[in-house]
Amino acid sequence: MTLLLNGEPQEVAAATLADALAELGYDGKIVATAVNGDFVAARRREACQLAEGDRVEILAPMQGG
Repeated sequence: MTLLLNGEPQEVAAATLADALAELGYDGKIVATAVNGDFVAARRREACQLAEGDRVEILAPMQGG
């Protein structure tokens, strides 16, 4: 399915947010996530079902200043 990942179209086979993160190489990394503008806590990602066209935001902390 096609998701809008951080504003860019991205094809994924995953059905849940947790699976999408793993598929996209974020598995095990500390990130904040939102689907269609709603924050999704790490403990809820397995239950968060994705649908065609969903807007997914993934934010990772950065060091520096």
